[in-house]
Amino acid sequence: MKELLGVTKALSDRNRIKIIKVLQHRPMFVSEIQDALGIAQPTVSKHLKVLEEAGLVTSHRQGTWVRYYITEGARNPYTASILGNLRHWLEKDPEILKLYETLPPFREPRRRVSLT
Repeated sequence: MKELLGVTKALSDRNRIKIIKVLQHRPMFVSEIQDALGIAQPTVSKHLKVLEEAGLVTSHRQGTWVRYYITEGARNPYTASILGNLRHWLEKDPEILKLYETLPPFREPRRRVSLT
């Protein structure tokens, strides 16, 4: 039961559901999620931490950048089932459709140029 409660609690916040929906669209950096949702960077990071602890998202560091992805839900069966359903849920919701319109184009992290 603990695993199910962890997943459902993680999804009990509207911004966390929005984060899941944009990450289902494509992997994103924190700054891209921040721009899309219009919330502060520390708030995005806190939401991502909750989602990561629940096994819903994972991250991959690229230099100083961290890109977030939806997991496959291998950690527990509830995660896999809920993520599978969330792919179809809310797709026609006006709030989610508006969010998709604001998504920035895909970008690679900026590379530091050495001046030496």
